[in-house]
Amino acid sequence: MSEIDNMSFEEAMRELEATVGKLEHGEATLEDSIKLYERGAALRAHCDKVLRAAEERVEKITLAASGQPTGTTPAEGL
Repeated sequence: MSEIDNMSFEEAMRELEATVGKLEHGEATLEDSIKLYERGAALRAHCDKVLRAAEERVEKITLAASGQPTGTTPAEGL
């Protein structure tokens, strides 16, 4: 498990924003820019994974406060 896998969504988003900022300034060497891009891609993938998991958890909540089904679809197969 990498250090990115252990990050919260918020931590990963902050680092992704900082990484994008560094790339946008264009002051890094080509090699550093490649490393920043690779890290940014890994951070983005982690954020996407965390968001998908959260969406699945929300979709599994199928009862309204009254106990009646809300009509949500199952999360399986997303």
